Amino acid sequence: MDGWQRFFINFDLDKRKGRIMKPKSSPIGKGYVQVYTGNCKGKTTAALGLAFRAAGHGLKTYIGQFMKGQHYGELDAAELMQPYITIEQYGQPGWIHVHKTPKEEDIRLAQEGLVKGRDAMLSRKYDIIVFDEILTAHHFGLISCQDILEIITSKPESVEVVFTGRDAPPEVIEAADLVTEMVEIKHYYKKQVPARYGIER
Repeated sequence: MDGWQRFFINFDLDKRKGRIMKPKSSPIGKGYVQVYTGNCKGKTTAALGLAFRAAGHGLKTYIGQFMKGQHYGELDAAELMQPYITIEQYGQPGWIHVHKTPKEEDIRLAQEGLVKGRDAMLSRKYDIIVFDEILTAHHFGLISCQDILEIITSKPESVEVVFTGRDAPPEVIEAADLVTEMVEIKHYYKKQVPARYGIER
């Protein structure tokens, strides 16, 4: 049995013992809007870390992943973390090339994800909603800046909302309460290091 198996067995036992449970009143209080952007890795990772921390307090996070249809390790981890972390993907396998016009199917999936994410936010079932790669989806023309701003204006007061992705538009930066930029200082991708399971995937 490896370390992660032991962790999740203990996590499940703690749930059954009632140690991890939803507080009577959310410790979040007022929910804010966070943006993780920039040209370096770590944006999705930061959002997943937030969801993991929240789970330790019995809070529930919904993560909608735009432009992603391939397998990532967080999908399996979220299954083990039910009902505290839920992840859905709104994309096809592979990636949209920056120089190509997006396909109708890519646009359809992104718009469908927009509706699902908004419905999750308004359902009051979740304390945190992560719109993963939504900013990149905007950059590729799959959704509009107005779509993102409407999420902010319709956000329930007690729900925390997180947007991730490169190229955050100025209007979203202005409307957000917290903005973090991941700046590339050095990256091993430049040495042709592929995405690794458990690190980037």
